[in-house]
Amino acid sequence: MYPKKELAQLVISACRQFQVDTVVISPGSRNAPLTIGFTNHSEIETISLVDERSAAFFALGIAQQKQKPVAVLCTSGSAMLNYYPAVAEAFYSNIPLIVLSADRPKHLIDIGDGQTIRQENVFDKHILFSANLVENEGLNSQRARLIQKQNQQQISEALQTAISQKGPVHINIPFDEPLYDTVDELNNFEFPTITSSYLDNNNIDYQKLAKIWKGAEKKMILVGVSYPNEELHDLMDTHADDPSVLILTETTSNFHHSKAINSIDQLIFSLTEEEFKDLQPDILVTFGGMIVSKKIKKFLRTYQPKHHWNIDEKKAMNTFFCLSEFVQTNPVDFFSKFNPMIDQKNNGYQDKWLGLRDDKREKHAEYLQSMPHSDFKAFEQILNSIPNGSKLQISNSAIIRYAQLFTIDPSIETYCNRGTSGIDGSTSTAIGAAYASQKPTVLISGDLSFFYDSNALWNKHIPKNFRIILVNNSGGGIFKIIPGPSSTNAEAYFETPHCLTAKHLAAMHGLDYVSAHTTELVSNALKDFYAPSEKPKILEIFTPSQENDAILKSYFKYIE
Repeated sequence: MYPKKELAQLVISACRQFQVDTVVISPGSRNAPLTIGFTNHSEIETISLVDERSAAFFALGIAQQKQKPVAVLCTSGSAMLNYYPAVAEAFYSNIPLIVLSADRPKHLIDIGDGQTIRQENVFDKHILFSANLVENEGLNSQRARLIQKQNQQQISEALQTAISQKGPVHINIPFDEPLYDTVDELNNFEFPTITSSYLDNNNIDYQKLAKIWKGAEKKMILVGVSYPNEELHDLMDTHADDPSVLILTETTSNFHHSKAINSIDQLIFSLTEEEFKDLQPDILVTFGGMIVSKKIKKFLRTYQPKHHWNIDEKKAMNTFFCLSEFVQTNPVDFFSKFNPMIDQKNNGYQDKWLGLRDDKREKHAEYLQSMPHSDFKAFEQILNSIPNGSKLQISNSAIIRYAQLFTIDPSIETYCNRGTSGIDGSTSTAIGAAYASQKPTVLISGDLSFFYDSNALWNKHIPKNFRIILVNNSGGGIFKIIPGPSSTNAEAYFETPHCLTAKHLAAMHGLDYVSAHTTELVSNALKDFYAPSEKPKILEIFTPSQENDAILKSYFKYIE
């Protein structure tokens, strides 16, 4: 049973040709031709999720893990607008997400017809390609063939753009009624192959860059959001062994090395002006996605390097307002060609800062021994408890910042929606990632992020080995940590205090639930939290809202 609509058959055929094999569908009527076609196709997996915002982040989580396009499909009207947060995240995180939106034909737009909005190009500012298809039923054969050819061209370009440029695309598909007519066979259409020319790494002057590198005394490499990559890790050994190179990594970099600094804020929080000048690099090399640490951004914007090289396949990231070289390629290709052209330089740049890192780590461990129950103490317990080889998903705001202060076992892959840094889809993304990988997956979430995305639990596809650790400090502790909100008389509006608990949500959606209010109870709860179970689990850790910020500030003072 397949849709009679030729336009629906075109889209389905294209998805198969370009190996889009997973479609997350939200219920509706206008998208019925595509829903019928996808659900009856033996080579396409379909998943039904009611909430479009959650569905899009769920699909994003699948695409994050599979590193291949995943499609979302919705009906016409405001349904599609709920995809926008995930579209923006996919745009800035380089994740291939394909939005398929059913629409009314043009003659029904803006005449008062129900469930109808202006859908064409609605994601214009945060999309790699927008295809606005045209239905050709009822037209003379010559005109119908021309429109079909144009539709095929647009669909082909959209899907191949998502694949080659790793980002979101939008295909808007108008259907006139009737919507539910079916046929027995699906036509196979051939789609043109589009040559992608966005990447041009032939213009990289490696000789020039190597000459600059050799003349520099202090080199810094800063790694942002990245997928685990053994080849890249091996290539970075060259620089880790160079006394004139300092490597800084973020929790989301998935890069681990004994000669790298992984807790950046821990290192630079209390540096003097003289020390900042001493740390200031001659050359800064960056690759990977967004940087979490506000302190490193402030440092490198104030004490700018003479040269900043950003390595990226798609776009130049002038994060520190001093970009001198956009190296348009991937890091593996760059370092494979660059490393043989450079030599090590013996100076004390790396040793000095690694020594200071080790001192900070000792003080960090000392302080944790006497730390009372708090967000910070809970993080120590949580991160020490996660089984090796797990997938770790972290929500935004204070949660990812606490994680940045700890060393995570190298066998644990770490992910976070840092493209837009929003709290809106962390749980949905984590569930999608867990579904795709089928490996034990742990989400550490703050309370606001969790409750904001609570429809993520309205999902029958949550794996049994999925675990949520909810750190509930009753209202967004980040606004007690950052400077500014507490000096106003509107703190309640920043912090969003509440008395919510996940207990009833867990019961409603069929998840196991346990809570803990003290360090001892957290330790006890974690002992069998990861044991195999018939249901996913939530551990809700309640922490003292009025004390967390003071404990964190005391920590930074202690490690000075």
